[in-house]
Amino acid sequence: MDAEIHAAIVEHWTASEEGDVDREHAIYADDAVLDYPQSGERFRGRAKIRAQRGGHPAERHFEIRRIQGSGDLWVSECVITYDGVPTRTVSIMEFYGDLVTHETQYFADPFPAAPARAALAEPIPADQ
Repeated sequence: MDAEIHAAIVEHWTASEEGDVDREHAIYADDAVLDYPQSGERFRGRAKIRAQRGGHPAERHFEIRRIQGSGDLWVSECVITYDGVPTRTVSIMEFYGDLVTHETQYFADPFPAAPARAALAEPIPADQ
């Protein structure tokens, strides 16, 4: 079942990139919940999740960085670019069977590395 769920998540993000809202939202149960903790918003039901995404005015692009999980809990790390500005996102999806029942998305804008950590850090490769 894990392989099927992984494939469904890849299909979700691919459909998001292609702008295919039917395929993008096929992963959600009818009564799914989507939370955006940073804005304090909750969207209840596939129809509301789809409607709030459908009205987004920005040009968006989705790049999958990593998908990992098993059973009923999966995490996607993505870069979503809004009008040319990248935002790193983490999506936590909870499944019941083969449908998402709850998703929580976190959004983070890039920031410069602290000079004091330069001797300790190395750059993350662009393909990770």
